[in-house]
Amino acid sequence: MRKPLSDSEVQLTQSLVAGASEIVITTHKSPDGDAIGSSLGLYHILKGLGKQVTVLIPDQAPDFLRWMAGFDKVVIFSEQKEQALESIQRAGLIFSLDYNHLSRTGQGMEQALRAAAAPFILIDHHQQPEDYAKVCYSNTKASSTAEMIFQYADQCGWKSHVNLDAAECIYCGIMTDSGSFRFPNVTPETHHIAAELMSLGLDHARVHREVYDTNLQDRLRLTGYALNEKLEVIPECAAALISLTQDELKRFNYRPGDTEGLVNQALSIKGIKMAAFFREGSNEVKVSLRSKGTFDVNQFARKSWNGGGHTNAAGGSTTETIDQAIARFKQEIEAVSEQIMNS
Repeated sequence: MRKPLSDSEVQLTQSLVAGASEIVITTHKSPDGDAIGSSLGLYHILKGLGKQVTVLIPDQAPDFLRWMAGFDKVVIFSEQKEQALESIQRAGLIFSLDYNHLSRTGQGMEQALRAAAAPFILIDHHQQPEDYAKVCYSNTKASSTAEMIFQYADQCGWKSHVNLDAAECIYCGIMTDSGSFRFPNVTPETHHIAAELMSLGLDHARVHREVYDTNLQDRLRLTGYALNEKLEVIPECAAALISLTQDELKRFNYRPGDTEGLVNQALSIKGIKMAAFFREGSNEVKVSLRSKGTFDVNQFARKSWNGGGHTNAAGGSTTETIDQAIARFKQEIEAVSEQIMNS
């Protein structure tokens, strides 16, 4: 297995972990499968090392991720602020997982983390990480942060602490962020790691069922409505978009995670090379962007959508109305339509 860390980084990591009796693991707002899977995977590994560990997430995770072992111990900043702040203040070490900038944790949590006395270790696969961590393990070519957690544990000599609970969490993170192992960033090493996790007794089919086969009727009906009524194809730009307003979300009893994957449905259309999903919130419009080929939605998101991510998967937000956001998006993709078409 490739060694992602230098010997000095391994030694510093081991020293930081050994010297911290209380460790906090953090991830980004609107946590997805990789965020929760990598955080809980590391949680179980560190617990095996005898550490007191708190996983702290900015807001609630979708129902289909709450089955993972240890989720019942997770502290949610938006709902348990006092407990969250105390955990950050007591921490001897803080991990940043699956985000490249502290702002990705949300305003209140970001401020608390910036005021923390504890050193940070960052493990992430998004581009252009912020420079604040004592140890920064950044690999933009990795399929997922969860894959990196396994590599990290292996190189630090902690692989024996990857028990079945950790294996399920890590596998879930890899599976969800790699599109069930179909995205271009999946490598032979990704499959080797999956095989090692299965050798521990992992039931990979169960993980898939827990994530993808537990839909509520409301979510399926929302998906059907979005695809039938709100899908817009722009063939001259090889693009497609889906949008949902707050009223439409309420109509289908929207819950966090219910729109997960909609943007990929739009991208799956033959001939489409870029797709966007717009979700109206109370104070802003969230934008998810996906692409095929070489068109860089990370740069597109950074340029004018207050976001970022990966070359083929990124996101952002705007305080415009949803109609204004969609109109601006159409203008912007028209200006780069040749790049999209030729990507």
